[in-house]
Amino acid sequence: MMGDILHVSGLTTQLRNGTRIVDDISFSIKAGETYALLGESGCGKSMTALSLLRLLPDGVVRAGGTAQLDGVELFGLREREMRGVRGGIAAMIFQEPGLSLNPVMTVGQQIAEVLALHQGMRGIAAQQRCVELLDQVGIPDASRRVAEYPFQLSGGMKQRVMMAMALAGQPKLLIADEPTTALDVTIQAQVLQLLRDTQSASGMSLLLITHDLGVVAEMAHQVGVMYAGQIVEQASRAQLFDRPLHPYTQKLFAALPHVARGDQPLAAIPGIMPPPGSITQGCRFAARCDQAWPLCSAQTPVWTVLGEGQGVRCHLYEDQGTRGKAQEVGSEGKLEQRQDDSKPTLHLEPCTLLLQVSDLRVHFPIHKGVLQREIGKVKAVDGVSLEIPRGRTLALVGESGCGKTTLGKALLQLIPPTAGSVKFAGRELIGANSREQRAAMQMVFQDPYASLNPKMRVAEILEEGMTALSIGSNSAARQTHIDTLLEQVGLARSSKWRYPHEFSGGQRQRIAIARVLAVSPQLLICDEPTSALDVSVQAQILNLLKSLQQELNLSYLFITHNLAVVEYLAHEVCVMYLGRIVERGTAKEVLRAPKHPYTQALLSAVPRIDGKGLERIRLEGDLPSPANPPQGCHFAPRCSHAMEQCRRGYPPATKIAPSHSVNCFLYTDSSS
Repeated sequence: MMGDILHVSGLTTQLRNGTRIVDDISFSIKAGETYALLGESGCGKSMTALSLLRLLPDGVVRAGGTAQLDGVELFGLREREMRGVRGGIAAMIFQEPGLSLNPVMTVGQQIAEVLALHQGMRGIAAQQRCVELLDQVGIPDASRRVAEYPFQLSGGMKQRVMMAMALAGQPKLLIADEPTTALDVTIQAQVLQLLRDTQSASGMSLLLITHDLGVVAEMAHQVGVMYAGQIVEQASRAQLFDRPLHPYTQKLFAALPHVARGDQPLAAIPGIMPPPGSITQGCRFAARCDQAWPLCSAQTPVWTVLGEGQGVRCHLYEDQGTRGKAQEVGSEGKLEQRQDDSKPTLHLEPCTLLLQVSDLRVHFPIHKGVLQREIGKVKAVDGVSLEIPRGRTLALVGESGCGKTTLGKALLQLIPPTAGSVKFAGRELIGANSREQRAAMQMVFQDPYASLNPKMRVAEILEEGMTALSIGSNSAARQTHIDTLLEQVGLARSSKWRYPHEFSGGQRQRIAIARVLAVSPQLLICDEPTSALDVSVQAQILNLLKSLQQELNLSYLFITHNLAVVEYLAHEVCVMYLGRIVERGTAKEVLRAPKHPYTQALLSAVPRIDGKGLERIRLEGDLPSPANPPQGCHFAPRCSHAMEQCRRGYPPATKIAPSHSVNCFLYTDSSS
């Protein structure tokens, strides 16, 4: 039986005014084990990790509890001794590597700092070790990259550098705080595999902080579900995924896009998490729980152990005559897969095309020297053609840097296209300057906080576009329309007098959607609108988008790398790689029977909560630069099926079925 490397008991962290952020949590991690701390943003996951390493921000203090790491009581150490623990016995990978790496130091210098402090290694030996660590975490050409600065690396490479720094001290415990949140699915798969390989080779333990159930299913041995500062359920991975007990955990599973398909809405969790300290009595989830009864608000539930290491904080499972109800509720939580592949049917005229894009190109010139001579071009979008009918959703998927967002902005003329044609409702947009057409096509951006003016109230944000496009006879009429819009996206009318910072992430995204609806568009270009949201908030936004499409007959171009969202929302899918579309078809054709090797690799990298994922296809290297794309098929250097002809010319589109085509020499036209 392996011993505990970390044992936390009664950990409490609070603001100086006594408001508890982490409230009396306890858990243990065995040597070589992965413990996943799962929950929504703001529940206290990251603050738990910072408490353990004594890295709390100003104004936040530990108010109680103990934490023993490898037999040493962390909270009894002096700060000088604690500095030897951080990076040595325990290391942490932070959520945003771009903010955690020093921008004025090379990658090698930052790793060498850790080696000098915890290994006593300097000079040539340290330089060689830096290269070894970068090579270990899968960074190509490590001897050259070691002298580069963080801004010269991609997001995935920065995360790997953070991992190299964490592993430099040979820690016994690695804390990974959302290590894959901002990464593409292929890079995410590489990072998770790297963590598993390192854990297997060194025997280190892992505290994994995440809100992604797929990552938990793939990585964890034990899971703690956290809500509003408390752990509400604790179980092994098999126990949790076979039979989640707490109503909150059950709702997290039900909110996953692939659990409810077709025209069935996702089981979104109503309301928002209560602010820290706002509930001192009763269950903190009661206000959002459809199984709550008066006892839940009157009495705080105690921790109940149900055997085999599984515990839950819920009145349903206490020995108060409710055991029968507990069993009934628990059985409802078991995950069931629906096989309904239908999509909501809209009554449309056949082949009613709203958007037609033909051979669209967006090339950015590369200038060099004092005279700024053009020495090349970045081919961000290189000959894309697509069509979107009225009332339908086309998903555009691919890795970061493939040109998805550039394509979306070019359709709106926010970036001038280099060549090609964009027709909206039969009218050519390139070269035209029509205010009416601008109103008909709108964009929902990835980060609602960055796209909403922080100095303007919601009413002013929504009215701004209406005023610019002369919508509404006067301000009073526009305000009446704004009230209707807010109700339409699920917000109270009174919220229009508040500022963006007073809303949660999901509410801000609703405001962004209301802003584009204010000008009565026909096509929404949604650029990763759910990528930064928790699964429960994501479900609310997806339900909203689907209901708006059915109500208003909207068309969507949905830009994303979340394939579960694509399966739930999209009718057709286009897969993009290095500025070009390599496969297209209906959602069922592309996601269930992918043909292009790149599409197959993308789908194989998606973590599955049912454990029935495809055999992992590992892609070699990184996405090539669009400034210097490979000759022939752009995917050939990373493709295990590449042939000589793949390197000579770019493959033409081959029809697999009437609605399914692929650009790959492995296939011949089904019509021939």
